[in-house]
Amino acid sequence: MGMSEVMHALKPYLAIISLQFGYAGMYIITMVSFKHGMNHWVLSVYRHIIALVILAPFAFVLERKIRPKMTLPIFLRLVALGFLEPVLDQNLYNMGMKATSTTFSSAIVNVLPAITFLMALIFRLESLNLKKLPTWAKIIGTVITVSGAMVMTLYKGAAFQIIKPSAMMSHHDSNSSTEPSDQHWLLGTVYLFASLCSWAGFFILQSFTLKVYPAEISLAAWICVMGVVEGSIATFVMERDLSVWVIGWDSRLLACVYSGVVCSGMAYYVQGVVTRERGPVFLTSFSPLIMIITAALGSFVLGEQVHVGSIIGAILIVFGLYSVVWGKSKDVQNIKGDMVIKGEGQELPVKNDKISGSDIFDKIEVSVAADDEKSKGPEKNSNNNNNVPSTVTPPRS
Repeated sequence: MGMSEVMHALKPYLAIISLQFGYAGMYIITMVSFKHGMNHWVLSVYRHIIALVILAPFAFVLERKIRPKMTLPIFLRLVALGFLEPVLDQNLYNMGMKATSTTFSSAIVNVLPAITFLMALIFRLESLNLKKLPTWAKIIGTVITVSGAMVMTLYKGAAFQIIKPSAMMSHHDSNSSTEPSDQHWLLGTVYLFASLCSWAGFFILQSFTLKVYPAEISLAAWICVMGVVEGSIATFVMERDLSVWVIGWDSRLLACVYSGVVCSGMAYYVQGVVTRERGPVFLTSFSPLIMIITAALGSFVLGEQVHVGSIIGAILIVFGLYSVVWGKSKDVQNIKGDMVIKGEGQELPVKNDKISGSDIFDKIEVSVAADDEKSKGPEKNSNNNNNVPSTVTPPRS
């Protein structure tokens, strides 16, 4: 395997891991903007306006020849996609985070792979054959990944510091915690769980939409359009004060630009490409990495303490991710093995799922020999009819 083939195989993994770093950065910037008075309804609208401005030129130029014609069923799917993620998921998550705590909300996101896996099973995007090892690898990997994320949150253990914090960091007031004073845990948990169901539903619907609208950049741009329109309507309904739309040259503007470019524009495109190639379960199985990245950034950049529970949870998450990815890779190989093997001017149907490579080449050689006999004339071909196996489809006229 050459270097180009290796890089092509690694593209989905590198894209998703990079996306998790982007989400981790957005999480920090967004929290700072909320402290400066940013309204989460307005943030959702502004970030999609910026994403649309960036995506629209690329979609218009690069996909003008492959972009399918807009139909009513496709348009209705775009409306649903714009409501599920830009409006419902983002705002419910922010409402849940304010009602509970930043730690709890970041931990519950790791349930997303399990919810997506269950939805994928319901809509038959994932196969469940308990007699095959890849299926058990995906199930066990999902459970291990979620368990590792829960360990990182619920179990702390002994604490230590990798880097000694600076003098400025050591004099921080203990009241600077990001946890809100008025916490409504039950309602906040409902908000967070509803946002995850909406996010998982977005991935499932996106997978179906890409089959009839295979233009990733254009689809991402349309999602932003619907997010702006539907988000604006929701904002005017929920926030009657027009002053919430005013932002300054501070963290609020940075949050809009960063989340619009990285987490709406680039994210929708990358998610579409990876979902089309590997499926929604593969995509969401990497979401627990956000928690590891956030813990690492907090340790190295802010000098925060690292707990033993975080290390144990991170190890479990790595093993869980490896199990899910391994199961998905075996599924891809099985799908390729079940495909019809096509020869020049003929097809060789594969009836045995466990057919070996040598058997395939034997059938191809027999088929080529049959073609040669037929080309020599009807007399010789009629004498050798018994030598041609019945499983070989005769050449098409």
